[in-house]
Amino acid sequence: MGVEMMLIKRFEDAETFVAPNHWEVTGLRLQGFEDGGPTNHWIGFSQFLPGGGAGPDSTPFEKVYVVLEGEMTIEWDGKTDVLRAMDSCTIPAGQERRIENKSNHICKMLVVMPYPPGSRAMSTISNPLEMFDVKGKTALITGASGAFG
Repeated sequence: MGVEMMLIKRFEDAETFVAPNHWEVTGLRLQGFEDGGPTNHWIGFSQFLPGGGAGPDSTPFEKVYVVLEGEMTIEWDGKTDVLRAMDSCTIPAGQERRIENKSNHICKMLVVMPYPPGSRAMSTISNPLEMFDVKGKTALITGASGAFG
Protein backbone atom coordinates (compact mmCIF):
# COMPACT_ATOMS: atom_id res chain seq x y z
CA MET A 1 0.00 0.00 0.00
CA GLY A 2 1.55 3.29 -1.13
CA VAL A 3 1.75 6.50 0.84
CA GLU A 4 0.00 9.57 -0.58
CA MET A 5 2.36 12.47 -1.21
CA MET A 6 1.57 15.95 0.04
CA LEU A 7 0.70 18.43 -2.71
CA ILE A 8 2.02 21.96 -2.26
CA LYS A 9 0.69 24.41 -4.80
CA ARG A 10 2.05 27.93 -5.05
CA PHE A 11 -0.26 30.91 -5.43
CA GLU A 12 1.51 31.97 -8.64
CA ASP A 13 0.61 28.56 -10.14
CA ALA A 14 -3.12 28.87 -9.43
CA GLU A 15 -5.29 28.71 -12.58
CA THR A 16 -8.11 31.12 -13.25
CA PHE A 17 -11.68 29.93 -13.59
CA VAL A 18 -14.88 31.54 -14.80
CA ALA A 19 -18.01 30.80 -12.80
CA PRO A 20 -21.46 31.19 -14.37
CA ASN A 21 -23.68 34.06 -13.19
CA HIS A 22 -20.75 35.89 -11.49
CA TRP A 23 -19.64 39.42 -12.41
CA GLU A 24 -16.69 41.73 -11.63
CA VAL A 25 -14.71 38.86 -10.09
CA THR A 26 -11.48 36.99 -10.71
CA GLY A 27 -11.45 33.39 -9.54
CA LEU A 28 -8.35 31.27 -8.94
CA ARG A 29 -8.41 27.54 -8.28
CA LEU A 30 -5.98 27.01 -5.37
CA GLN A 31 -6.44 23.26 -4.90
CA GLY A 32 -8.41 20.62 -6.75
CA PHE A 33 -8.81 18.93 -10.12
CA GLU A 34 -5.13 17.90 -10.25
CA ASP A 35 -3.27 14.66 -9.63
CA GLY A 36 -2.38 14.40 -5.95
CA GLY A 37 -4.88 17.10 -4.98
CA PRO A 38 -7.83 16.76 -2.62
CA THR A 39 -10.21 13.91 -3.44
CA ASN A 40 -13.44 15.28 -1.89
CA HIS A 41 -13.47 19.03 -2.55
CA TRP A 42 -11.73 21.91 -4.28
CA ILE A 43 -10.82 25.40 -3.06
CA GLY A 44 -11.27 28.60 -4.99
CA PHE A 45 -10.04 32.11 -4.21
CA SER A 46 -12.35 34.86 -5.49
CA GLN A 47 -11.53 38.57 -5.67
CA PHE A 48 -14.70 40.63 -6.11
CA LEU A 49 -14.38 44.25 -7.21
CA PRO A 50 -16.78 46.79 -5.66
CA GLY A 51 -20.18 46.03 -7.17
CA GLY A 52 -19.13 42.47 -8.08
CA GLY A 53 -21.20 39.50 -7.09
CA ALA A 54 -23.04 36.32 -8.04
CA GLY A 55 -26.56 34.97 -8.33
CA PRO A 56 -29.26 34.68 -7.56
CA ASP A 57 -28.78 30.96 -8.04
CA SER A 58 -28.11 27.70 -6.21
CA THR A 59 -25.99 24.59 -6.59
CA PRO A 60 -26.91 20.94 -6.01
CA PHE A 61 -24.17 20.67 -3.36
CA GLU A 62 -23.20 22.64 -0.26
CA LYS A 63 -20.36 25.14 -0.25
CA VAL A 64 -18.53 27.24 2.31
CA TYR A 65 -17.53 30.89 1.95
CA VAL A 66 -14.73 32.38 4.05
CA VAL A 67 -14.18 36.13 3.70
CA LEU A 68 -10.47 36.89 4.09
CA GLU A 69 -10.56 40.62 3.45
CA GLY A 70 -13.28 43.19 2.78
CA GLU A 71 -16.96 42.39 3.08
CA MET A 72 -19.62 40.52 1.14
CA THR A 73 -23.39 41.03 1.41
CA ILE A 74 -25.34 37.77 1.17
CA GLU A 75 -29.09 37.58 0.52
CA TRP A 76 -31.26 34.45 0.91
CA ASP A 77 -34.91 33.72 1.73
CA GLY A 78 -35.70 37.44 2.13
CA LYS A 79 -32.83 37.86 4.64
CA THR A 80 -29.61 39.86 4.30
CA ASP A 81 -26.34 39.73 6.22
CA VAL A 82 -22.82 41.05 5.72
CA LEU A 83 -19.79 38.76 6.00
CA ARG A 84 -16.60 40.54 7.07
CA ALA A 85 -12.96 39.45 7.41
CA MET A 86 -12.72 35.91 8.83
CA ASP A 87 -16.52 35.41 8.83
CA SER A 88 -17.75 32.27 7.10
CA CYS A 89 -21.01 30.66 6.10
CA THR A 90 -22.17 27.27 4.91
CA ILE A 91 -24.68 27.34 2.07
CA PRO A 92 -26.73 24.14 1.95
CA ALA A 93 -27.35 22.27 -1.29
CA GLY A 94 -30.23 23.83 -3.20
CA GLN A 95 -30.21 27.09 -1.18
CA GLU A 96 -30.74 30.04 -3.50
CA ARG A 97 -28.53 32.97 -2.62
CA ARG A 98 -27.23 36.22 -4.05
CA ILE A 99 -23.94 37.85 -3.04
CA GLU A 100 -22.63 41.33 -3.79
CA ASN A 101 -19.65 43.39 -2.70
CA LYS A 102 -21.44 46.61 -1.73
CA SER A 103 -18.29 48.20 -0.29
CA ASN A 104 -15.66 50.37 -1.96
CA HIS A 105 -12.92 47.77 -1.31
CA ILE A 106 -12.03 44.48 -3.00
CA CYS A 107 -13.50 41.45 -1.21
CA LYS A 108 -11.18 38.43 -1.07
CA MET A 109 -12.94 35.17 -0.34
CA LEU A 110 -12.24 31.43 -0.21
CA VAL A 111 -14.86 29.05 -1.59
CA VAL A 112 -14.73 25.38 -0.57
CA MET A 113 -17.02 22.93 -2.37
CA PRO A 114 -17.20 19.28 -3.31
CA TYR A 115 -16.47 18.14 -6.82
CA PRO A 116 -19.51 18.06 -9.13
CA PRO A 117 -21.62 14.89 -8.84
CA GLY A 118 -20.03 11.96 -10.63
CA SER A 119 -16.50 13.35 -10.65
CA ARG A 120 -13.57 13.34 -8.25
CA ALA A 121 -10.01 14.55 -8.58
CA MET A 122 -8.65 15.29 -12.07
CA SER A 123 -7.08 11.85 -12.38
CA THR A 124 -10.55 10.25 -12.39
CA ILE A 125 -12.05 12.55 -15.04
CA SER A 126 -11.75 10.84 -18.41
CA ASN A 127 -12.44 13.98 -20.46
CA PRO A 128 -10.54 17.07 -19.25
CA LEU A 129 -13.23 19.29 -20.74
CA GLU A 130 -16.06 17.41 -19.02
CA MET A 131 -19.01 19.68 -18.29
CA PHE A 132 -21.82 19.71 -15.76
CA ASP A 133 -25.05 21.65 -15.36
CA VAL A 134 -25.91 23.89 -12.39
CA LYS A 135 -29.46 25.25 -12.46
CA GLY A 136 -29.53 25.47 -16.24
CA LYS A 137 -26.02 26.89 -16.61
CA THR A 138 -23.14 24.85 -18.00
CA ALA A 139 -19.63 25.30 -16.62
CA LEU A 140 -16.27 23.82 -17.46
CA ILE A 141 -14.70 22.07 -14.50
CA THR A 142 -11.12 21.92 -15.80
CA GLY A 143 -8.79 23.87 -18.03
CA ALA A 144 -7.76 27.51 -18.09
CA SER A 145 -11.31 28.82 -17.88
CA GLY A 146 -12.11 26.06 -15.70
CA ALA A 147 -14.29 25.40 -12.67
CA PHE A 148 -17.55 26.39 -11.12
CA GLY A 149 -17.19 28.75 -8.18
